[in-house]
Amino acid sequence: MDMVQVAWAAIALLATALFGMFGMFFYLGARIDSVGAALDAKIDSVAGALDAKIEGKIDSVNSRIDALGARLDARIDSLAGLLQAHIERHAVE
Repeated sequence: MDMVQVAWAAIALLATALFGMFGMFFYLGARIDSVGAALDAKIDSVAGALDAKIEGKIDSVNSRIDALGARLDARIDSLAGLLQAHIERHAVE
């Protein structure tokens, strides 16, 4: 084998390795994209479930606060009536 054949063989081996690496990088990029898409879908589904759960909790807390507000209003009105009656009893005419 002369030097020209050895040089061409080395060039062919390097070219094959280089194209193999490019192929590997394209495959790796496609694989990363597919894993990213799967991760996006999973995050979206978990976020949707979490949003629904949080909305349910917020509605529950709002209704409890409204009920407590109504009880507090009734209690304040009752005490205001008692206070007014007490003031009228001791009022100087």
